[in-house]
Amino acid sequence: MRIVLSVLSLLMVVAVIGVLAKRQLGANTGVRLPAASQAGGSIGGGAVMQQSQQLPQQIKQSIDATMQQARPEPDDK
Repeated sequence: MRIVLSVLSLLMVVAVIGVLAKRQLGANTGVRLPAASQAGGSIGGGAVMQQSQQLPQQIKQSIDATMQQARPEPDDK
């Protein structure tokens, strides 16, 4: 009897986890883009394109500036 209850409890836990996982995955599939960004240039699309091209350049410049900074010397000698 104890084995039957354990198996049923385990199956119920697996079912609840499956339902929760299905809800989470279903919530992610309903994401939609705003109409302005789908138009690809009607209102502000050029600015978005320009920003997306400038972002890697800005990241590279930031990394280069960080790499040029001198590391502090350790005090314990």
